[in-house]
Amino acid sequence: MSFKSPFPDVEIPNLSVYDFLFGNTDPADLDKTAFVEGSSGAVTTYASLIAQINGVAGALAARGLAVGDVVGLHSPNVPAFGSVFHGILRAGGVATTINALYTAEDIAKQLTDSKAKFLFTVSPLLPQAKAAADLVGIPAENVFVLDGAEGHLSLRDLLGEGAAAPEVSFDPATQLAVLPYSSGTTGRPKGVMLTHRNLVANVCQIIPRMGIETDDKILAVLPFFHIYGMTVLLNAALYRRASLITMPKFDLVEFLRIVAEQKSTYIFVAPPVAVALAKHPLVDQYDLSSVHTIFSGAAPLDAALGKAVADRLNCHVRQGYGMSEMSPVSHAIPFDRDDIALDTCGPTIANMECKLVDPGTGEEVAYPALGSDGVSEPGELWCKGPNIMLGYLGNDQATKDTLDDDGYLHTGDIATVDGDGVVKIVDRLKELIKYKGYQVPPAELEALLLTHPQIADAAVIGVLDAEGEEVPKAFVVLQGGAELTEADVISFVAERVSPHKKVRQVSFISTVPKSAAGKILRKDLRTAEVAPS
Repeated sequence: MSFKSPFPDVEIPNLSVYDFLFGNTDPADLDKTAFVEGSSGAVTTYASLIAQINGVAGALAARGLAVGDVVGLHSPNVPAFGSVFHGILRAGGVATTINALYTAEDIAKQLTDSKAKFLFTVSPLLPQAKAAADLVGIPAENVFVLDGAEGHLSLRDLLGEGAAAPEVSFDPATQLAVLPYSSGTTGRPKGVMLTHRNLVANVCQIIPRMGIETDDKILAVLPFFHIYGMTVLLNAALYRRASLITMPKFDLVEFLRIVAEQKSTYIFVAPPVAVALAKHPLVDQYDLSSVHTIFSGAAPLDAALGKAVADRLNCHVRQGYGMSEMSPVSHAIPFDRDDIALDTCGPTIANMECKLVDPGTGEEVAYPALGSDGVSEPGELWCKGPNIMLGYLGNDQATKDTLDDDGYLHTGDIATVDGDGVVKIVDRLKELIKYKGYQVPPAELEALLLTHPQIADAAVIGVLDAEGEEVPKAFVVLQGGAELTEADVISFVAERVSPHKKVRQVSFISTVPKSAAGKILRKDLRTAEVAPS
């Protein structure tokens, strides 16, 4: 048997993303602030945002964009991202959001695979964007530079044309809205086909759990091009008529300055930011008293780290779980539940059901009795609901490998569930280290290492020792001025874990490589691309 969300189902309207977010805007909301540009403080009201969305939609339609055509959006977090993103969807187009750190070759691969006809970028990223467009044959007149560049139309130029937004009609349940790219549980990046209904559903599912209010000022440092920032910030916050304060990239000093000056109330982060908030001495130099909640996602957050952040900032800390393939949220600790352990990802959200399946036997694990103190054995988490993707673009085999005939998405993550329906992610199925037949979760060791006061960050992977046995190896970033030896780190872990979980090798590095969403790039560690400090 599957286990379902403990929350009642929510109604999911049969609307496009644009109609859902802006179709019945209360006139009283039009003067509210939608975006604040973090570095300058420039404000975009909801009235201006909606006008810009319609202007972008009209400009694209005038250039021949048809329902279902794909548009690349290659930009860091700036207010104009929201105008263009929703303008693409308003016109019936499909937005394929592109990592701002991508090389020209990476961008070209995504543009080719998605068959994008237009590309939006910003001037600092134009060299790689233009090179990619040239490689795939997108003409210069179809490459737009939001802030302007010679030879390319700017957002101001497009809006100045005054073209009316087109009348479009499609089925929200089948019409694609976005094509973010994800490696999924394995392999090269693949286009994740998410419909208008997928995105609308996930906002409806998470709003009751997140506690976002219209007077919240939400710091948007998580990238909008990633599904976490796209749904939880760009869509859910706008739905609630909250204000988004944009940051193009994470810089701790700028982050702290903006929170203090703008009186940010709600911050969505990945664990690396939580590490800085818990440990960096600079934090004490800024007034962060306006923050009432910090919500972490994209990678597991350790309970001790979460508590350290909560205690230092005197705020609530929550955690959730999801994947691009789930639009993305499937689990979240509710804003009003202080009793749920911070190292869990909370209960299943409304309208979803899940299974835990033993990856070795393929058998579903037994669940503890409802309300009991028991915890299940670990198993691969399978999820089903209205937020699950249609599949991977042009990759039937990968779709079949991930989505089964019953509609369950096989996440590739190992989890447990307790008698209250609270789920805890143990590790990635493909990242488990097998030491002498025992499973060693890297995330568990990483969380332990981060409790050491002299360790600023850490990552763990499996490597082969001289006997060909896979063993845990820790990559450690030290706090400024700290002095630790390999033996110190090995001893620290050995005193706190079972013998098979001991760290056997240690390397000291300057930074742990991570994706824009905060996930550790273990492949970079495996290929020794990290320079020793």
